[in-house]
Amino acid sequence: MSCLGSVAVDLSDKLENPGESYQLSGHIDVDGYAVGEKELTLPEGASYDVVFTNAGDGILVTGIVRASVTGECDRCLEPAAFEVAGEIEEYYLFEEPEDPESYEDGFELIGPDRVIDLGDAISDAVVMDTPFVVLCQPDCKGLCPTCGANLNEGDCGCAEAAEQAWVDSDENPFAALKGLKLD
Repeated sequence: MSCLGSVAVDLSDKLENPGESYQLSGHIDVDGYAVGEKELTLPEGASYDVVFTNAGDGILVTGIVRASVTGECDRCLEPAAFEVAGEIEEYYLFEEPEDPESYEDGFELIGPDRVIDLGDAISDAVVMDTPFVVLCQPDCKGLCPTCGANLNEGDCGCAEAAEQAWVDSDENPFAALKGLKLD
């Protein structure tokens, strides 16, 4: 099941001979998708440009999908925006191969109606180009672990207070040296 929906392409009167190609561009109006527990939105949907090529025993689909994505910064929880430009490369066979086990990642067949659904290929390309860590800016400082303040907006003072508390603490292994006078 595709997270971006179905994109059915009818090739019934196209690509009859090996070597023939067919280009297709389109747009998917979809609100968003999920990667793990991250909910991401696509305010403008996603656009794709693909080329279908008859390779003799099947159809090779290559291309790119582009989208503007918004989500939540993993460090400071503020809105974050980024672009994806994922590559599409799929192969659809006309008939089942003699040795199906030789296809490690499996394979898809083109039905007698010669309709290919690009939804999964487009979804896979978007997900694969989504960064593992979503950031509002490359140098995001995140949230203070003590008070929860957004450190991008300024220093909250907790780090200095914690450091001073450690220096003054009896648990500090160097606390005994605090009163040492050196001449």
